[in-house]
Amino acid sequence: MTYFFDQLKEAFVLPLSNPVLVFSLILFIILLSPILLRKLNIPSIIGLIIAGVIIGPYGFNFLEKNAAIDLFSTIGLLYIMFIAGLDLDLNEFKSNRNKSIWFGFFTFIIPFGLGYPVCHYLLGYDVDASILISSMFATHTLVSYPIVSKLGVSKNRAVAVTVGGTILTDTAVLIILAVVVGKHRGGLSTEFWIRLGVSLTIFTLIMFLIIPRIAKWFFKKLESEKHSHYIFVLSVVFFAAFLAEMAGVEPIIGAFFAGLALNKLIPHSSALMNRIEFMGNALFIPFFLISVGMIVDVRVILNGPAALIIAATLSVVAIAGKWLAAAATQLVFRFSKAQRQLIFGLSGSHAAATLAVILVGYNAGILDDNILNGTVILILITCIVASFATERAARKIMVETEENEGEIVKAEEHTASNILLPIENVSNVEKVEKLLEFAIFIRDKKSVHPLSVLTVVSNDEEAESNIIKARNKLEACVTKASAFETKVNVITTIDHNAASGISRIAREIMADVIILGWPSRKGFFDKLIGEKMDMILENSEKTIYVCHPAKPLILHKRIILVVPPFAEHESGFKLWFANVIRLAQELSVSVQIYGNEDSFKAIHRLYKENKFNATLVTHNFTDWDDFLILSRDIKDDDLIFLVSARKGATSYMSMMDKLPAKIEKYFRDHSRIIIYPEHYSDEHVLDQYKDFSGETINKGIEAVQKLGKGIGSIFKTKDEE
Repeated sequence: MTYFFDQLKEAFVLPLSNPVLVFSLILFIILLSPILLRKLNIPSIIGLIIAGVIIGPYGFNFLEKNAAIDLFSTIGLLYIMFIAGLDLDLNEFKSNRNKSIWFGFFTFIIPFGLGYPVCHYLLGYDVDASILISSMFATHTLVSYPIVSKLGVSKNRAVAVTVGGTILTDTAVLIILAVVVGKHRGGLSTEFWIRLGVSLTIFTLIMFLIIPRIAKWFFKKLESEKHSHYIFVLSVVFFAAFLAEMAGVEPIIGAFFAGLALNKLIPHSSALMNRIEFMGNALFIPFFLISVGMIVDVRVILNGPAALIIAATLSVVAIAGKWLAAAATQLVFRFSKAQRQLIFGLSGSHAAATLAVILVGYNAGILDDNILNGTVILILITCIVASFATERAARKIMVETEENEGEIVKAEEHTASNILLPIENVSNVEKVEKLLEFAIFIRDKKSVHPLSVLTVVSNDEEAESNIIKARNKLEACVTKASAFETKVNVITTIDHNAASGISRIAREIMADVIILGWPSRKGFFDKLIGEKMDMILENSEKTIYVCHPAKPLILHKRIILVVPPFAEHESGFKLWFANVIRLAQELSVSVQIYGNEDSFKAIHRLYKENKFNATLVTHNFTDWDDFLILSRDIKDDDLIFLVSARKGATSYMSMMDKLPAKIEKYFRDHSRIIIYPEHYSDEHVLDQYKDFSGETINKGIEAVQKLGKGIGSIFKTKDEE
């Protein structure tokens, strides 16, 4: 018993050294601090930083900075920059790149211009030290970015501008750091400039030319190895950080570039993105925030008035400089007050880059202890101020966005909120995964309806046993969808044929969209009694997607959307167009639209009304009799959408019946999707008052003719074929 207590006492000697106990303590802090501070309306980020101050070497000394904590802290910092690069809406960034450049200029020059005279004339530091401290004011770390991501406003224009400006200003500051240190050591030679320029060029080429191609190859070859995708992404992030360090800039630049390089290959709604965000938000980023608190030494306040004055001066200048930069950006680009506050909140926190600048300057003998201690206090103050500002602004923008969306159009009117995915061959795992991924990408993320997965079992003697087998196989879909954080409703039903079962269930669950796999080739019974696809189209008025995903969706570079005349007059026009735009946003690809001017006008009007964000390129196309002329413009990595129509619809043309077969024949290796828009008919109303009509007779004659042609084709001789 004495031995047990001695062991226990030894384990709790401060600072704690047992790795299991240390990890347990940090996990309990990550778990409990947000829960406790939420009741006080304090952002969880601040709670983690304060917890780091308390348990750190300058607090109660529960933990000391060691190699393990430094490793997890580095991972967390790189994770923040990597997720910022992944979350960046490239379409929004391209449309706002000039704004990002101007914000990067404002957030660099204003704090720098404000800080230099304060440091040089008021605090009395020399030129090199003043330049270094002033450049520290210009840096910022996206410590409060997890707040923006959590509240769902990461796609806001102000966020895109701020994140884009971050990379510009931090790169400029880190280059200044290299130049000042090089000058201090007497090394500002021609060789230094050539080496820096060449290394940065090589680093950029590797990140944006080589890494994306390797990633595409990896995701394609190991499509089924989902866990390997996450390991590969982590490898790219840390390798990019290492390359950036070798190029002469900070590793955070490499992590951000890795996010940009993989942005198009990791859709925001994908299972891989869900895993990345989960691991970052649950473990790595909280570790970094705790480590930031551990470097804060509140005792510097007691070291005399000089340290306190310097700390207060640095903090005031840092906050004022970033606020003025945000205000200048707001005035120039007419942002709202909430967006200005959001820009200030995201750019107002100083942590990693700031500490890197000061530590390098301190170790080089350019800066003294007062600046080092004052900077540590500055980090704590700016992180607290920025976190409060970010959360308040993000909540306000979230409310404003929801109100604006409500004023424009109800979400249910133009989005796929209730999707039915019938699956015939559950054993074809690869095809099921691709259809499931497509359904999740076009699904309205705010929908309360689960994704319904259906299998229809034939009504025979073995129906009961078959329905149990089918349900067990469909449970795999639930597991796969859980990786996307999507609820799945598994439905198995008995019917005489699959077409009637699908149509019946679609009505029962009031589905908006039915997603079908590309039909197999015609067989004997298909020719005799009609194809399943035709029966579903006749029996269901819902929007139907007929899909053949030849490759993973993330490997496509463009969406080809072929729109027939008068398609804008169909009742399902808003729904399918919103789905295509959502898919384009998820994949970060452009939409190449082929159609006529009237369709273009309706599309652009809908695009502006709903504030969609995707790159649209229009091409005039009227040669529907010579549809294959489009093959000249279609590339191997294009995703083809053909908008078709049911018979009797406004946009229906007789050649549409032959287009699916032509597409299958001439675009066999392409991913292709045919859209049959929602089409309401009033025939069922007329049938209540008339026993028969001309339309009914015509349908009967048409059916007899079709049956005759089918029987004739069955008994064709080989010579006739």
